[in-house]
Parts: sequence; structure tokens; C-alpha cells
Amino acid sequence: MTSKVFVALRVKATPERAFEIFVGEIGAWWKPNGLFQTTPRPPGVLAFEPGAGGRLIETLANGKVFEIGRITAWEPPHRLEFSWRQANFPPELKTEVEVRFEAVGAETRVSIEHRGFHQVPADSAARHGFPDQVLLMRLAEWWQALLASYARTA
Repeated sequence: MTSKVFVALRVKATPERAFEIFVGEIGAWWKPNGLFQTTPRPPGVLAFEPGAGGRLIETLANGKVFEIGRITAWEPPHRLEFSWRQANFPPELKTEVEVRFEAVGAETRVSIEHRGFHQVPADSAARHGFPDQVLLMRLAEWWQALLASYARTA
């Protein structure tokens, strides 16, 4: 069994610009969520280290850096894939996020698929006691809010 959420929207930008905003300006459009905190500390600023194998990191106010994941596919301006883990995940657990950028006329359709939350144990704090369906619905709502913020930046 697998689990995933899928959200998408169109932005008024070329795929090149949409990709650049997603990767290069994530610190500006990313909004933290109490249910899906990367660490138990107050939220920091996210940033990508570009290129395959680069990291997605969160720099906290105290200067500490938490590695959320690694870039597993770097195909500008069409596709980005990276691993995702929260500090309260079991050490070996990670999920994955795939982002696609597809030209649609003068706009770009940005789609996000986040896979693998079925691996999070039922008793994990990352689940907040939610069954799979509710957890995935909350995750999809958060990605929708993130994409709305991203669209305002684009």
C-alpha cells in the first residue's frame, strides 16, 4: 500500500521562472504548519542547495541547520524531486515530494505529489492521532495553502 497527495495550480510564469521561484525563493513563500513541523523548535527559513544530491534545509533562528531532505531528481525547468522527513519521524523514515512544471499557454501548471506518509507509524507524533485518510487530507490542505502562497510570489 502507498499513500500520496496531489495538488496543482497554474501560475503566470514560464516553466523556467516557475522552477526558479520554487527552488530559489522557497524561503519567501514557504509557510510553516503546526501539524507538519520539520522540527519541534520555532520555524526557520527553508532553502534548497541546487542540483542533484543538494539538500533542502531549514535554518533555525539559533543558526542550527536541519536537513529536511535531499534532491533526488533535478531536471530544470520541468521536474524536481526530493526526500522529506520531519524531526519526529523514525530515523530511517522519509517521504518524497515530486514537483512538475508544465507549460500551458502563457502559464505554467505546477503540480506536487507527496508520497509515503503510510510509512509513518500509527503511534508517531507526526500523525497527531489521525487515521490515514484524515492525515492525507490535512497534508493536501497544507500543500494547497503552500501553493497559494507560492502563486502570490510567482
